[in-house]
Formats: sequence, structure tokens, C-alpha cells
Amino acid sequence: MVREQYTTTTPGTSLERPKNEYVYKIGIYGWRKRCLYLFVLLLLIILVVNFSLTIWILKVMWFSPTGMGHLRVTKEGLRLEGESEFLFPLYAKEIHSRVDSSLLLQSTHNVTVNARNSQGEVTGRLNVGPKMVEFHSQQFQINSKDGKPLFTVDENEVVIGTDKLRVTGPEGALFEHSVETPLVKAEAFKQLRLESPTRSLSMDAPRGINIKAQAGNIEALSQMDIKLQSSDGVLLLDAETVRLPKLPEGTRGSSGVSQGLYEICVCPDGKLYLSVAGVGSTCQEYSRVCQ
Repeated sequence: MVREQYTTTTPGTSLERPKNEYVYKIGIYGWRKRCLYLFVLLLLIILVVNFSLTIWILKVMWFSPTGMGHLRVTKEGLRLEGESEFLFPLYAKEIHSRVDSSLLLQSTHNVTVNARNSQGEVTGRLNVGPKMVEFHSQQFQINSKDGKPLFTVDENEVVIGTDKLRVTGPEGALFEHSVETPLVKAEAFKQLRLESPTRSLSMDAPRGINIKAQAGNIEALSQMDIKLQSSDGVLLLDAETVRLPKLPEGTRGSSGVSQGLYEICVCPDGKLYLSVAGVGSTCQEYSRVCQ
């Protein structure tokens, strides 16, 4: 730019116009101007590329006023449709599926669900692994749809609230300690067997024990002794026939003639033996077996 000097004259006077001795140029010229235009063009290109990428991301991620992709924001919370993968822990108050579909939690290693208190401490943990399912809590309980407890476990006891406990294994059920139950029953047309291979088997009840077989026999086998004891009552054998096939036969000094009839005798220590029946009692004659 050129700065011009102006002079004012009165009419009738003539002054020589001064020469332009000093000329000043104001502005950007040359390579600076070209660099500025190039920089502005570069900014414009970056702006267009960013705007295009923003539009592309919004289109690919399915952004909308109600959410993003399969994720929708509703009054009740977040609604996620389809399969989703979480790379970090998920914190939620409630997770449920749609009415017409089930809820599936899947992981390549394990699925862990933690419950924490207000201090952030873990009070309950459910870990589903490839080999086992672990549950850590003070009590574990399974309820029916009506709210009735079906199975409860804590440090002291295990409670089964169903009307019937059914064991279908071929080896039955193994209990290392005592079992308290009002009824032990086998399935129809199958045998019921109570066995203690290396220790004793005891059945206690304050008001009586009833052992009943409606269509079969009852067998009590023991390698040592079988004791039937009643402290205040009597021992009643109510049957048409009572057989003691392996009772020892008593002996006496002189041989007698047996007619196939025998008498049951009792030693002072309670041992039973047979003696040949006679007109009177022959227990005294055959009492050598008690010695």
C-alpha cells in the first residue's frame, strides 16, 4: 500500500506537488501469504474429515435420541437387545430378560456374581466355573414359586423342605453322621437296605419304631450279635409260626430215643437250646449245653 500526502492550497496559488520519497507496504506477500492460504486449506480439510468421521461414527453406532444401537434409554433404566460382551465388571441393581425370552450369562472362563454391603465388602458370591459351582455366603436357600423353602444350607445344618427326598443312585445314600427323618421308604417293587459296613447301626425314637414290609420279608443280618431289648415292656413275637432252625440240641449222660419232638429250654445266661420232648420237662436232663 502507498501512503499519499495531500496539501491544501488557496485558490490562485500554485505549489509543486511533493515527490513520493517514502513508500510503505502493509500486508502479507510472497511465501508467507501462500503458507497462510495452505494452512487455512489444511484446517478446512481437517474440519471436513472430522465432520465426515463424526457422521460415519453416528451411523455405524446407530446413535439416536433414545440410545445407541441395541441400547435404549427408558424410564425404567437401560434396555439392551441382542447379545452383548462386557470387557470389565458390570454393576447393576437388577438384570432381567424380556418376558418372551430367557436370560443367558456366558463367559469363556467363569461367571461371578458378587453382592456387597454399604462398605463395599463382599457379603455373597456365586462363581460358575468350568468344573464346579461355588457359593460363598452365610446361608444358601432355594424356594419354590410359592415362596416355600425347598433347600436350605448354613454352617449348622442342611434342611430339605420337600415332602419327599428321592435318591436314585445305585449305591444309595451315604451318611457319615446321624440322620433324622420320620420315614425311610423304598420305591415300589424295590428293596430297602440299611447297612453299616464297619460300624454299628442304631435307630432311636421316643415313641416307637415301626418296621413294615407289606409284600416281602424283613431280614436282619449280623456277623456278631443281634439284641432285642425292652426296658419296661415285653418282647412280643406275633406270628402263626416261629422258627429257630439253628438252636443247639442239648445232650445228657445216657442217650435217649428221639421221636422228632423237641422242647425249647433257656439257660441261666439266656441261651436257648433244644431238648428231646418227653412226658415231662426234659430241660434239666439236657442242660449240659449250658455249662
